[in-house]
Amino acid sequence: MTQRTGTGRPRAVRMSVELPLWRALTGYRILTLGYALALFCVNYHEYAHPLGAALYMGVLTLWMLLTWNKVSAPERCTGSFLIADLSIALGGVLLSAVVDSAQRVDGGAATLPSIWTGGAVLGLAIKGGWRWAAVGSTLVAVANLVERGHPARDTVHNVLLVWVSSIAIGYIVEVARASERTLARALQIEAATRERERLARDIHDSVLQVLAMVQRRGAALGGEAAELGRLAGEQEIALRTLVAGGLVPRSRSEADLGLVEDAGPAGAAEPAPPAGPCDLRALLAPRAGAAVTFSGPGTPVLLEAAAAAELAAAVGAALDNVTQHAGTAARAWILLEDEPDEVIVTVRDDGPGIPEGRLAAAEREGRMGVALSIRGRLRDLGGTAELLSVPGQGTEVEMRVPRGSEKR
Repeated sequence: MTQRTGTGRPRAVRMSVELPLWRALTGYRILTLGYALALFCVNYHEYAHPLGAALYMGVLTLWMLLTWNKVSAPERCTGSFLIADLSIALGGVLLSAVVDSAQRVDGGAATLPSIWTGGAVLGLAIKGGWRWAAVGSTLVAVANLVERGHPARDTVHNVLLVWVSSIAIGYIVEVARASERTLARALQIEAATRERERLARDIHDSVLQVLAMVQRRGAALGGEAAELGRLAGEQEIALRTLVAGGLVPRSRSEADLGLVEDAGPAGAAEPAPPAGPCDLRALLAPRAGAAVTFSGPGTPVLLEAAAAAELAAAVGAALDNVTQHAGTAARAWILLEDEPDEVIVTVRDDGPGIPEGRLAAAEREGRMGVALSIRGRLRDLGGTAELLSVPGQGTEVEMRVPRGSEKR
């Protein structure tokens, strides 16, 4: 959560759903120590070795005085402290069989630390979750069975109670932590969205308008000014994409300016996809530029890496066809759609279109660009590619890839 400071800026406030549990555990340890001391004082003369029992209770009291606030916060409760705390509890349980009379042990008398032992197990549960709780409660169970000498009914009942309750608390703590992380992430996204909206208003009122003006004036003046206008147009597109929260395409003018090595034609090299599912938007957004517009969902479009790479290559081939057959002045649009069972990418241009029968004639002549680069790739993915072209009205290529598809 956030709070406002005196300057009006939001200040992050640490949240912790488990902090009340640590404070409750501190109170539990103190109260149960008092209970164990009271039991010891009442039954002092009934112990077989009361001095030995008194020595242990003194050590336990001194340990509590030195470490009473160790479990008041997670940063103070270290793993070494929890191990030492559990060791003292287990030692008290096993020592009870030595300092107490056999008659009292068989009768189910309380051990020296009594229910204080549960605090050591609960500390493990809150700190490490249900797995730590399972280990700690199991060790306590073994110590109680050894102290009693046989699995009596009341001992088994107490062991199961500690075991089940500690594991349940450990599991609840793990769920609470996961929920807290999710909430914190949501708050971060909300804060970032608000800041992006604020920047978008400022940028729209200043930088984007200037870039748009430079593009228009440069195109009108021609010559070197036209090139400057083209660069301004590309930067305007990149900035609008960033403001909208999308992926910023690499400017095609970077190679022209000598900032990066020329990657060759649009379809020559594809961005290397990460292993596993990847966001298809990251592979298609770099295709955008002054003559190419990319539109897609605001959320990631996840597809298997191999399928995403092949689909991006097919889109590159379609754009190459636009440049080669429609000319450099033609505009193209890439539309990415995320459906529940498939991903659809449509590439459309405003070129002269393809005359009827031209694709069949090209295949007979050995030019297999559309057949192999587009349809072949989609066929290998279990998808389809449909081409619609009307002379004088441009060309549209619709590519569909089913979910979970991989290159066969």
